[in-house]
Amino acid sequence: MGKTNIKIVFGNSVKFWREQLGLTQTELAARTGLQRTYISDVERGGRNLSLESIERFAAALQVTIPALFKAVEPADGGRK
Repeated sequence: MGKTNIKIVFGNSVKFWREQLGLTQTELAARTGLQRTYISDVERGGRNLSLESIERFAAALQVTIPALFKAVEPADGGRK
């Protein structure tokens, strides 16, 4: 079993829940108080978030913190 990249798992989960709510990255940025470019970086797995940021995402996406760490299928099926 390969090593799971938790930043990728978290980013895919954020994108999944954001799309479930029908939000754009800009709208999620407004809900979290973070920059849209930061949201984009998170969704691509390029950020190592603070606990406070994780809490902001959970509140904005109306999910539990553990839900953000569960692997979900990327919206594009893993294709780039």
